This record gives sequence, C-alpha cells and structure tokens, in this order.
Amino acid sequence: MSATGNVLYLDNVSVSFDGFKALNGLNLYLSTGELRAIIGPNGAGKTTMMDVVTGKTKPDSGKIFFKGDLELTRFDEAQIANLGVGRKFQKPTVFENQTVFENLELALKGTRGLLPALFHRRTRAQDARIEEVFDIINLNSEPDKLAGSLSHGQKQWLEIGMLLMQDPELLLVDEPAAGMTDRETEQTAELLKEIAKSHSVVVVEHDMEFVRALDCRVTVLHEGSTIAEGSLAHVQNDERVIEIYLGR
Repeated sequence: MSATGNVLYLDNVSVSFDGFKALNGLNLYLSTGELRAIIGPNGAGKTTMMDVVTGKTKPDSGKIFFKGDLELTRFDEAQIANLGVGRKFQKPTVFENQTVFENLELALKGTRGLLPALFHRRTRAQDARIEEVFDIINLNSEPDKLAGSLSHGQKQWLEIGMLLMQDPELLLVDEPAAGMTDRETEQTAELLKEIAKSHSVVVVEHDMEFVRALDCRVTVLHEGSTIAEGSLAHVQNDERVIEIYLGR
C-alpha cells in the first residue's frame, strides 16, 4: 500500500515497552476525508497507535506518513499538531472558568495562551469560524455559559470544537461516547459524521452501538496488529474477531 492519496499511512510500525510489544508491525491507512473507527480489546494498541501518530511516543521501527510524504517520526508533538493533526483525549479538558465562547476564542488558530488571546482583536473571518463551529457542536444557545457548568457530553463537544478551531486536517478522537447519555451518544455520532464531511477522523471506541451509529469502516486491532477491517457487520462476523474480542 502506497502512502500516496492517503491522509495517514502507518507502515510496519512497532513499539515495545519493557519487552511488551504494544504495536507489532502495524499497517494502517486512512483515506483523505475518511471517518474510521478503531476497536479492539484492552491492550490491543489503540492508544499507542494514537501516541505514535501525534509524536507522544516514537516507534522502534516503521514509518508514519501524513498527507502523502510528510514522515511524522521526524517531528515532535507540537510540530505535528501544527502540521494539522489534532487529538481529543477521553477526558475533556476545557477552561472551566471561562465561557463556552471564550473557550473557542482561546483555541483560535494562531492564538497561543490566555494573555495573547485577551488582547487579540478577532478578524471577521475568525468571528465567522467561531459561529461555524458553534453550529457544528450544537452549543450555539450556550455561548455565555461557563464551561464548568456544561454536562459531560457538552464538554466533550466543546473540546471537539476547540480542536476544530485549530483547523486540523486529521482528528484523532478517543472514546468520545464514554460516560454519555443515550441521547448525547446519538448526537455525538451525528457530530462526528458532520465533521468528517470536511476532515479526516479516526475514532477509538469500545461502544459497539456507537460504532454502528458512525456507519463507517472499522479496523480491529489485537496485540498491536490489524486482524480485520471492513464494515462493522463484516468484522463482527470474522472468526478471529469473534474469538479474540467480541466473544469475550
């Protein structure tokens, strides 16, 4: 598989921690504009996969290509973020004492830190981008609400919105449905499908109903390697997946 035409391509990537192979010759590619779900049992390598893509962990071997020919292992975390890779961790981290609007304003691309943001005069384009993100994350009725008073699901949406303010080409989202109500889970699936119309999105998730709602290609990891790929129905019928993951 060539890196050309893919927003992300992991080529035979391996990572070991104290003799444990967290990734074992992992091959994974994501087409530009694709929404992909990554599933697998605990210890399958899902978090390590995101760590190597974002530069938090350096692989022992293999290469990671972004947008065709950018070899991500040559860059550090901050540089990779600036190249257009955004990551949403499982636990939301928002500025709880700031309003929803201020959180999005602080996250504006090119704005770094609280003081520069406070003295920064927004352009019309930046105002339009904030309004656009408000609509995407379904929080346009809450601009003046303190982020700390939002529900768990709303905080997740706000943090996704803060990522979108940086305008990444690729978003890595870790278990966005964890701790959400059924309604919030449905809304989050719709939100990610909407975002995938203009971005490439990788979602790591345990909730199979949420993965079903995403209605996208699914990759199953086990012991640091890909063991199945395709629609959710396809991978659920794969004998190795049944034995290793779904049948547990």
